[in-house]
Amino acid sequence: MFGLFKKKTEKEKLQETYAKMLADAHKLSHSNRTAADKLMAEAEEIAKKIEKL
Repeated sequence: MFGLFKKKTEKEKLQETYAKMLADAHKLSHSNRTAADKLMAEAEEIAKKIEKL
């Protein structure tokens, strides 16, 4: 109940973005491999930011 208005931390935001990018890359890998690889590279950059936090 009290967590209803809690703001997300930077790490939580990055983790959500990372998970979404991985899911999108997986879907895209079936049709466009180069775009999927580009998304995976961006997701890895986000993973590095998460590790730094």
